[in-house]
Amino acid sequence: MGLRDLFRKHKKEHDILPSPTMDAKTTKQHSSQQVKHDKDGLGNVTKDATVPSNISEKYRQFPFPTRRNAVTDEYEVSKESLGVGINGKVLTCWQRETRRKCALKILKDSDKARREVILHKKACDGCDYIVKVLDVYENMYASNRCLLIVMECMEGGELFNRIRQRQDKPYTEREAANVISMIAKAVAHLHHMDMAHRDLKPENLLFTNTTDEAVLKLTDFGFAKEGNNEQRPLNTPCYTPYYVAPEILSNDKYDKACDIWSMGVIMYILLCGYPPFFSTHGGAISAGMKTKIKAGEYQFPKAEWKNVSQEAKSIIQKMLTVDPANRVTIDWIMRCPWLTGTVPETPIDIRPMLDAENYEQMRVEIAAANHAQRRADADDDENIDHLGPETSRIAKLRAAKRQRQPASEGNTSPLSKINEQE
Repeated sequence: MGLRDLFRKHKKEHDILPSPTMDAKTTKQHSSQQVKHDKDGLGNVTKDATVPSNISEKYRQFPFPTRRNAVTDEYEVSKESLGVGINGKVLTCWQRETRRKCALKILKDSDKARREVILHKKACDGCDYIVKVLDVYENMYASNRCLLIVMECMEGGELFNRIRQRQDKPYTEREAANVISMIAKAVAHLHHMDMAHRDLKPENLLFTNTTDEAVLKLTDFGFAKEGNNEQRPLNTPCYTPYYVAPEILSNDKYDKACDIWSMGVIMYILLCGYPPFFSTHGGAISAGMKTKIKAGEYQFPKAEWKNVSQEAKSIIQKMLTVDPANRVTIDWIMRCPWLTGTVPETPIDIRPMLDAENYEQMRVEIAAANHAQRRADADDDENIDHLGPETSRIAKLRAAKRQRQPASEGNTSPLSKINEQE
């Protein structure tokens, strides 16, 4: 929870791709120079630069205008990192004219990157619960041809970090319902477009700001895929382990119902502070964890769940149904009384999420599983320097402490022991 991968850490040619509204005179004014770099390695790609040979015919033409002048013409780019997505890193930038703070995602140009940009741009139109794409640039960066996505900056941060940072009042079931409602609206928008996100998880759910009225939005479409209205059109095992649906682990063909399972996992964590499935040996996804996911074996331990409504538990059970044919749909979720009616303001026991040491242990263990098992449907060619969990100083300290000191009866149980509690 706070499940982020950590990594260690302006030219004037206003060149927009030609469109029907651009006259011939404007087109002739473009420089024939292919690339022009600035001091930070960012540079323009001129209109007569050829599309890379590794781009398939399907993605050679964007269905919307892109810019080929240097992104630094319109945006001041910082080296401040906002995080790392599946396919690329995200930096802070400011729109020069308005001083609006934005997020800049850098993707090495490829079919996979173009699909992500196209689907994200398509998905955010008409939905207030998906991070907005403001501009798309084709630029050079660090000697590579890249796609640069300028997005609205989500100042409120990640979902679980927001919950952990609150000090003034208890977190309640009604607030959890509000969070799930916003997630459901984003997923409903995608599913009605016959698009599966395939990577619903807390790091990809960001708040617009730090106020109580902040909107939660979905981002990172690196695993997203359109189904083309086919039955079970997906077959690539794209997933983040703690949120993966059983049909994906079984190597079956699957469809957008995989997002419903991931929503169920997120809802479970929101109501107790830890995931329903986890690796018993504290590292990458284990055979036992896979077996439990495929069998749908999880519990509602009384210590954390005694005050949670039966209705909330029932919805989780319907989301975490192993057979996707019997799993509830997003339309069913949108209509369920838990989201449409009055939810009790019962305080939720999320001490496993709030306890600093246990939270860090959980974060490291989940990051280890994600680092070891995250798979994409193309070779990883981004070459971003990640700080792997196996090199984390905190991870080593936690492992050493677990060997020296078994959990005492009065302390919060380690992640690998939680599901043994009654």
